Amino acid sequence: MVKINSNAAPVLFQSVTKVYGKDVVAVDDINLEIKAGKLVTLLGPSGCGKTTTLRMIAGLEMATQGKILIGDRDVTQLPATDRDVSMVFQSYALFPHMSVLENVSYGLNFSGFSKSEAFDRAVTGLDLVGLKGYGDRLPSELSGGQQQRVAVARALVLEPQVLLFDEPLSNLDAKLRRQVREEIREIQQKLGLTVVYVTHDQEEALAVSDQIVVMRNAAIAQIGSPRDLYDAPASRFVADFIGEANLLPCMIDNISGAVAEVTIEGYRHRLDANGLSTGPATMAVRPSRLDVKATEGFKAKVVKSTYVGNRMEYTLAVQSGEIFAVHEDVDNTLAIGQEITLGFFEKGPVLLPAA
Repeated sequence: MVKINSNAAPVLFQSVTKVYGKDVVAVDDINLEIKAGKLVTLLGPSGCGKTTTLRMIAGLEMATQGKILIGDRDVTQLPATDRDVSMVFQSYALFPHMSVLENVSYGLNFSGFSKSEAFDRAVTGLDLVGLKGYGDRLPSELSGGQQQRVAVARALVLEPQVLLFDEPLSNLDAKLRRQVREEIREIQQKLGLTVVYVTHDQEEALAVSDQIVVMRNAAIAQIGSPRDLYDAPASRFVADFIGEANLLPCMIDNISGAVAEVTIEGYRHRLDANGLSTGPATMAVRPSRLDVKATEGFKAKVVKSTYVGNRMEYTLAVQSGEIFAVHEDVDNTLAIGQEITLGFFEKGPVLLPAA
């Protein structure tokens, strides 16, 4: 059986801009390095430029300015057919009248492979995505998750330098999304593929990525590992977009070295200054990092209490408004109207600029 080897290559964007018409800037002067063998997710709200960025890698859109390299080759002006990339579309784009095996081998038949080699590669591709023995079926005889895996196999067998995913799980239900994203990640790691993955789903990005590129208003807001972005967001936008975050006004009273002493809701707390100076600031804190049973902190009142199976969710009223907290203790719950002391766990809040 033919073994499918990784042909992974890095991708480099150098001051790349994409403008539609005279003045619609879809991507604004971005610099980005995607290392070979890594899965990098482009994440952001609709209209932020993530899909345009992906399509410029594919050659489906041409950069207005700047340079794009795949490996050591400048592909900026090359058409899609001359780039060694494969793309898995949101719609799967399977041929309904062809068998699964014929769908997977379709691209190989136009790439100079003999019929026997195309067959062997297609069989291997189906085996890789867990669909061994499904080759004779039609796409209509498969589930949505299985169709997605056929689309992945069709892209894999071409041994692309870069594999692109455009919102690949948006047509699947929640449980299936979780299963298929784990399968995509497992295949990527097993084969050492360079994958660029577009999604607007924060949880999906956190689950599959080596690195996440958060985009906003046609530019890059922050790049980092999932943990870096979750634990140390660089702005209010990233803090609020990557997972849930409470954004609370506070005052930095003084700074000693890299440590800031802040006042929040009348409570004084010390934490990393994050490069800020004294004055008004914003404290970003994840719901799971608020201690609703603290002995030291500031006063809060329980407004809502919701049981969701594996945890409790609480809406709490404080001086500056309402904040959201979660707690794993589902047996000893807080009562609506109860006044509590709200504190921070050791790995708690992050300081951000006030605006």
